[in-house]
Amino acid sequence: MKKIILSAITLICSCNQYSFAQDTASPEKYTAHNKGKFYVFWGGNRESFSKSDIRFQGEDYDFTLNNVAAHDKPKGWHCDYINPARMTIPQTNLRFGYFITDHYNISIGVDHMKYVMTQDQTVDYSGYYPNSGSYEEILPNDQLLLTEDFLTFEHTDGLNYINTEFSRVDDISKWFKLPNTDKFQINITEGIGAGILYPKTNAKLLGKERHDDFHISGYGVSAKVGLNFTFFKYFFLQTELKGGYINMPNIRTTNNTADKASQHFYFLQRIIAFGGIFRI
Repeated sequence: MKKIILSAITLICSCNQYSFAQDTASPEKYTAHNKGKFYVFWGGNRESFSKSDIRFQGEDYDFTLNNVAAHDKPKGWHCDYINPARMTIPQTNLRFGYFITDHYNISIGVDHMKYVMTQDQTVDYSGYYPNSGSYEEILPNDQLLLTEDFLTFEHTDGLNYINTEFSRVDDISKWFKLPNTDKFQINITEGIGAGILYPKTNAKLLGKERHDDFHISGYGVSAKVGLNFTFFKYFFLQTELKGGYINMPNIRTTNNTADKASQHFYFLQRIIAFGGIFRI
């Protein structure tokens, strides 16, 4: 009888211990899964562009400038990045995304870059245009000096790359032995994207009236790699290196619809953005 009673007591104690262990087990962390989460981020960028050939065409001209250099137009650390009335003035990145699985997400965004043709550079050219030599542009070696009277050319409001991305995210917190990813988590992300170019091209060509208007001008493709630092489950800082190819065969240059330019080039962005990730 004693043996039966002792066995029963042992069984009850074992059940109680198991129940206590179940009750005190740590709940699953919010950062353990991403499926079903939305995210948004906003940030700034710096850009570099490869040299490109730019062709200008119109009713009485058709010429190509070879290996034209260009640069971005940074705003620097400025309150315009958070001023709602001026947030589109700096070079910025805005993106909305949704995780379709724990590791993969799709997103749509705008990379607001700025492309400025370097003024007063010397380039080779081919083709013809009216009033050659009247803009102080002809050099003795059959090259052109890109004077302001001859040409100003920039996509500064801006070189708008409206694109969709497909990205992967992996938690690498364990590499750094982080104890609680709900407080601080480190992720690595890679992705590919494609979209349209909708620049507002500011151009003044051959003494014609300056033109500055939005126009769908071409397409782009891109790839990126980045690090994501998530704080307190819902907030993150993301850094990215993003490169790609842009082809714009139909750039508006004047008020005359017969006038246009075309170019293609490579770009590289360095991005720092702040955002949030949440479930609805």
